[in-house]
Amino acid sequence: MNEMLANGLVLLGMGMGFVLAFLTILIFSMRIMSKIVGYLNKIFPEAVEEVKSTVKKTAANVDEAIAVAIAAIMAKRS
Repeated sequence: MNEMLANGLVLLGMGMGFVLAFLTILIFSMRIMSKIVGYLNKIFPEAVEEVKSTVKKTAANVDEAIAVAIAAIMAKRS
C-alpha cells in the first residue's frame, strides 16, 4: 500500500511540475511576444481612420415618434 501511495505522490509531483513549467514558459513567451509586437508597432504603425459622426437631433426623433404613436392610437379608436 505504501508503494502505491509513493508512486501516486511521485506522479502527482511530476504532473504539477509539468504544468508549472508549461505555464512559466507560456508567461515568458507572452511577455517576449508583447515586447516584439510593441517594437514592430513603433516601426510599422497602423493607419488610424477618423470616424465622422453626425449629430442627430434626438428630441426631434422622439417628438416624431410620439406624434406617430398618438396618431396610431387615434386611428385605432375611430
